[in-house]
Amino acid sequence: MRFFDCNAFFGLPMKRPLAPVATAEELLAEMDRAGVERALAWHVAQHDASPQMGNELLAKAIAPHPRLVGCWTILPNQTREFPAPQAFFQQMREARVAALRIFPSSHRFLARAVSLDSWLGPMAERRIPLILSVRRGMDWRDVYDFLRDVPDLLCILCDHGCWGQDRLFRPLMERYPNLHIDLAQYLLDGGIEALVADYGASRILWGSGFPESYFGGMMMALKHARIPDEAKEAIAGGNLERILGEVQL
Repeated sequence: MRFFDCNAFFGLPMKRPLAPVATAEELLAEMDRAGVERALAWHVAQHDASPQMGNELLAKAIAPHPRLVGCWTILPNQTREFPAPQAFFQQMREARVAALRIFPSSHRFLARAVSLDSWLGPMAERRIPLILSVRRGMDWRDVYDFLRDVPDLLCILCDHGCWGQDRLFRPLMERYPNLHIDLAQYLLDGGIEALVADYGASRILWGSGFPESYFGGMMMALKHARIPDEAKEAIAGGNLERILGEVQL
């Protein structure tokens, strides 16, 4: 199985995990040890310092490493802290960045269409995925309100918690066909099998949450899940490969 992680970061966060990785090279070394082929990665300074600084650090760090695809962070642009979307997307293409994140509570804005409207239409047209983290920057009410505002946007919901929070995310999966779910910390007996049975495999992505979680836990869970091999391969990396292949920058 070829693993393509949708949810990994590097850099030294203010609240450090047990084994932080400071650089892209350290992240790649840990990926090699675990058998992870590629990662959609972000730099923790995008959250802890500023999106602009973190985006720049990420771009420089991944430039020599084609196994790492970048994920930048955006803010509402009414304060003109970023270029207009067209110019920004050009910068993404040059930096090998294919997805975006938001951290509303940490960056002091509301995740609503009224705040992010200048980004959302162009992102939906270009199939640029937006990653929403329940651990960093959004609570469940924020997620529900945001998805109601932007049903056409391709979103990946990550960090939704240990033991599964199906009662919270399953209603969203039923309502919003553009919503995808990552598996980081989805430690629920029979959980993967149930998700595939109810929603198919195409909207489920393997993510580790590394370095706050280890690569191996969800790798093992997916390898041993009682689902068809083609579903395992899609979740392990095929779905993310397809999503990023559809991005038009």
